[in-house]
This record gives sequence, structure tokens and C-alpha cells, in this order.
Amino acid sequence: MKYRIGVDIGGTFTDVVFLAENGLTLTAKLPSTPDDYSRGIADGVAAIFRDHGLKGEQVSEVLHGTTIATNAILEKKGVRTALITTDGFADVLEIRRLRMPLLYDLAWRKPATLVDRAHRFEVPERIDHQGAIERPLDEGHAARIVDRALAVDGIEAIAICLLNAYANGAHERRLRALIRERNADIAVCLSSEVLPEIKEYERTSTTVVNAYIQPVVAGYLSALEGRLRDLGIAAPILVMQSNGGAMGVAAASARPIHIIESGPAAGVVGAAEIIHRLGHADALTFDMGGTTAKASIIEGGGFNRVGALDVGGGINLSGRLLTGGGYHVRVPAIDIAEVGAGGGSLLVLDAGGGLKVGPQSAGADPGPVCYDLGNDTPTVTDANVLLGYISPSHLVGGELKLNYDKAAAAVNDRLAVPLGLSIEAAAHGAHIVANATMARALRAVSSDRGRDPREFSLIAFGGSGSVHAASLCASLDIHQIIVPPVSGVFSALGLLFPATEHHYVQTHKRALTALDLAEIENLFRTCEREGSAALGSEGYAAGRVAFGRFVDMRYAGENSELTLPFEAGPEVAAELRGAFDRAHERAYGYCSQEEIVEVVNIRLIATGLSETSRVPAQLEPPGGRPIASENAQRRAYFGRDPGWLETPVVGRQAIGPGETEGPLIIEEYDCTTVVPPGWRVRRDDWEVLVITATGS
Repeated sequence: MKYRIGVDIGGTFTDVVFLAENGLTLTAKLPSTPDDYSRGIADGVAAIFRDHGLKGEQVSEVLHGTTIATNAILEKKGVRTALITTDGFADVLEIRRLRMPLLYDLAWRKPATLVDRAHRFEVPERIDHQGAIERPLDEGHAARIVDRALAVDGIEAIAICLLNAYANGAHERRLRALIRERNADIAVCLSSEVLPEIKEYERTSTTVVNAYIQPVVAGYLSALEGRLRDLGIAAPILVMQSNGGAMGVAAASARPIHIIESGPAAGVVGAAEIIHRLGHADALTFDMGGTTAKASIIEGGGFNRVGALDVGGGINLSGRLLTGGGYHVRVPAIDIAEVGAGGGSLLVLDAGGGLKVGPQSAGADPGPVCYDLGNDTPTVTDANVLLGYISPSHLVGGELKLNYDKAAAAVNDRLAVPLGLSIEAAAHGAHIVANATMARALRAVSSDRGRDPREFSLIAFGGSGSVHAASLCASLDIHQIIVPPVSGVFSALGLLFPATEHHYVQTHKRALTALDLAEIENLFRTCEREGSAALGSEGYAAGRVAFGRFVDMRYAGENSELTLPFEAGPEVAAELRGAFDRAHERAYGYCSQEEIVEVVNIRLIATGLSETSRVPAQLEPPGGRPIASENAQRRAYFGRDPGWLETPVVGRQAIGPGETEGPLIIEEYDCTTVVPPGWRVRRDDWEVLVITATGS
């Protein structure tokens, strides 16, 4: 039997899922290994091989969601990078845009640039916005600049971003040739290839970020390939992109900007597939891991994408105007809101004596107090253990024993005594405050966008998602919760669903009424040839390649665009105008029939089509893992009223198609689901748990 492997690295755990064509799943959940994430992956794969008698030749594909690109930026562990730009434009990277993420915070400071001022070099040249060369590149000066850039101590990458290179990249290519004549190995990134799109700061920042992390990501993926080869796995490795598609290792190594949010994207892709299976069209997703909680929205069966990310700007609540806090990366990404509240988030008292959850996290090492690895500051997980929601002896199928007494002592000393509360009241307060923090992410993708969360179901996953889902939904008046199979490792499962994709963009700024269909067709054809070549190198024949065409549009004078599907035809301008007005109304609450509409960019998505479905008709859950004992019970605390209740503890398979009333705790290898009083649960198609508020 052949298996595909999905591997997702989180701040606390590394999740591994094997999926066979018949739907059989095998899972492993291990602590992440921040010193070398590939080691944790290899350990997880080897554990499944050992436990189930599998071999490397039975693996047909490996799909990976990784935080390596994000961490390199957040921790400033990218490589020393130089920037070569047009004479007079060396400070574009530092001037940025006149935006502040915290409008009234006078202490806020822009993050330090990824390229020091001394390592930004200027060359005399000028190309206009239509691609015409106004001032040829001064070859002698350029050669001297290249020599200076290569002489920078410890230099490992060079970003090249010249004015208007999106319209003509000839000068950038010549500079690369000069570099290659002197150094054949150094990483070189051209803005005309990384992002051939208008807007100088966005293009410069994106190119610099790509150069800064490229050697790190390429080295990591090469090490991962080596570890998997040592296990006998010769199957291709694909990496999840921020936009919801997958790409090969070679492409991810060359353009790591596309995999910055790869892990969170996988969960949303999987959630979209789940609601499709259940016949739903709309849902909110809630992914609670060890460090953060993430939310997204699925409407009409599909997820939304944004055109850019601010990496390293702190917690992201997806505000369209609250940008500028991090390093700008202009790439398509699934629209995900994120807050710093996860199972490992620290519980502390602020200066006013109020309870605060996160954003600091205990991470994988030392982890929550109950892990007994040296941490003495309580976390959300410690609170949930004390409330009886999480078994001290059952986490990760009993493989990770928890120290209840140390968790109780930490909550008592750090929270209960200072607040004058009982231990259970302090722990329940932490649970409620965590919910309030996480609710901000759900509101950011729903009510803040004019959507009523009460009209949506909530899909809860991640290691702690289904522990908090019911109490969180009660605070938002959401009446239905969907807990997918292998919920605690669901993002790793979601990695196995998306198709291989490559995204392309080219600036083509024209008034909609002046659109030249022949000209735009030529641009799309050029992108299609590039997409076909990229997918061909990843094993897709010409007959298994599909293309999606899109255009970025805006009202003249606006600073942001909306992306709409493009289909050529005799009435294309009128159809696009109507579609844009409707989309603008939905996104911003208004549209204007009098305004001029312009096309800014054309976009193409090249998709590799699989010969068979990537999603099995049914899912067979993993067997042989420890689950809750039959007829087990545990005291659990559900607030001052009703207080402590003797609560049945069962496995997922004990839940049938008929509804079972709470309170109930459902324990599995990778997660725990809490069904409080006032809620009921049933098991639906594809092993999904559906939890519904009583009376709804």
C-alpha cells in the first residue's frame, strides 16, 4: 500500500500524518526540535515506520508545512544580504510606507531593515515606467559596485531592485551576469523575477526578504531531503505555500517568500474540504496550537486570499489599514487572522493586577509547567489540566505524562493567591480570558468584515482547538462546531489535499475602457509558458496543467486593488466593471458608478492536475492508539454554575450518529474535545464530530 505523508511543524509540536488511497490514516505527534526541525520530522516518520512495519518505498509523496522562513525573519537569522538599486533609491527600503500598525503608540519604532545602510549600493541607470531605457547602465560603475558588494564581510545573498524593473529587467539581468562572472555560488534575487509588479517599496522589500531567507530555506530543505533519503524515501517533496497551493522543493528554495505562512494555510485548505464533504458552504476556521490561535473564513466553499503579508509585525488581526508593522512581502496568501494565545501561552498578571494571556509562549522547550521541563510560569494548558479538561495521563496517547501537582502549584502561587481566588476559579478565569483573546481573531475575519459569526459554523482543530471551541462559541453566539478527524494534527492532514500551483504576476496598468485584449492575451500566454515549464519540471505533462486568469483592479487613485477572475470576450470590459463594483461593495461597503476603473496587474495560477483524487471518499482513523478507558469518568469544572461535574470520558468511536448530551470529554491520541453542559454531539460523515448548542 502506498502512502502520502503530511508534516506540519508548529511552535510546540511536529505533526506527521500518513494517508493511504483507501483513507487509512497513521499519525504521530512529537515535540518540535527548534535546533534542527528536520530531525523532529525524521523522528516522527521513523516512529510510524517502526510502529506499522512500513518502508520508504511505500511513500509516494511528502508534503510539508514549515515555519523555517518565518522564524528566520522573526529571529533575524537570515543571511547577510546586500542590495543593489538605482542611483538615489537606496533608502526606499527604510522609508517604507507612511503607515503605522499602532496609530497612537508614540513608542512604536519601525523594525530594523534586513540590509544595513552600508550594504545598500546604487548604480547609475534609469528605465521609465513603460520599459524604455532612458539612461543605459554604466558598466564600469556597475562592475565596481558589484566588487564592493561581494567584498562585504560574510555576504551570502544579493538583492537587485532597480527602478521600474517590472517593465524591463534587462539592467537587473546584466548586474546578475556581472556577479556570476565573479561568484557563481552566491544567492542573487532580481525584483523583475521575484515580483515584476509596480510599487517600489513593496517590490524592494519582497526581493530583499527573498534574498535574506533563501540560503536558509534552501539549506533546510536540502537537509530534510537528506534525512528522508536516509529513511529510504525517494518520493518527491512538496512544500505548502501561503496561498493554499503546493510547490516543489526547487521552487520553494528559489522563492521562499511563498512559504512564509505555509502551516496555517494547510489547515484552512483542509477545513474547506471538510465543509464541502458535509454539504456546507460557509464556516469560520479556528486553529489553536501551542503558541497562537488562527482564524479564517470560508464563504461559498472557498477561502479568501490577500495580496500581501507583513512578516514580523506582531499579532496579525488582518486589518486592511493596520499594516506597516513588519517586513512587507507582496505575495498572495490565505487571509488568516492570528492572536498570541495558544496552549503554551504564559499566564501572568499585568501591572494593574489583571490576568493576561500571551503573547509570550513556553513553546516546545521548556513547554507548560505540567511538562515538568523547568518552566514555572503557568500556561493555558496548565489551566485546562486543572479544570479536568485534559487528562494528566493521556496527552499524546499517554506518551507525554503531565505533572498535575506542579501545574497546580504554579497556578496557585502565580495567579490564585495574588488574585484571592480558589485554584479552580483562577484556572477557569484563565480559560475565559484566553477565549476572549482568541475571539478577537474570529471577529477580525467575520464581524469586522460585515459578516455575522452567528450565521457560520466553526471548524475547530489544532492541539487545543476542540478544548476551547464550545466555550468560545458560547461567547460569540455560534451554535454549531465541527471537529474534523485527527483534529490535533489536522493541518498535517490538510497538507495532503491541495494541488501543486505556481502563481505569476505582471504589472499592466491600463484604464478598463482602454484594455487591449490582444496585448493582455500575450501577457497571459507568457505566464502560461513559464507555468507549464515549472510544472513540467515537477512531473506534470502538458495535458495535466490548468490555468486560472485574474486581474487586479481598483478605482483610479486608490492605493489597493481587488483581484477578480478574467475571461476574454466581446463584453469583457462591461462584465469586469460590474464584477468589480460588486466586489468593492462587499469588501468596503460602497461602490461608485462614476469613478474610473483601471486594471493594474494580470495574475495567473498554473495548477498541476492529479490523475486521481487527492482526497479519499472516506477516512479510516488510526487504530492501535491508546484512547479513553471504557466507562471512564473525570471531574471537570464548568464555571461557578454548575461547578464541578462528574463527566464521562470516551473515544471518538464511542460517539454515534445519534446525539449525545454533554457534559462529555472525548479523548483521542492527538487532541481532546470538551462538550460542556448545554451542548450535544454526534459523529457524521468522514469521522467528523458535530457539536450543537442545545435548543438551536
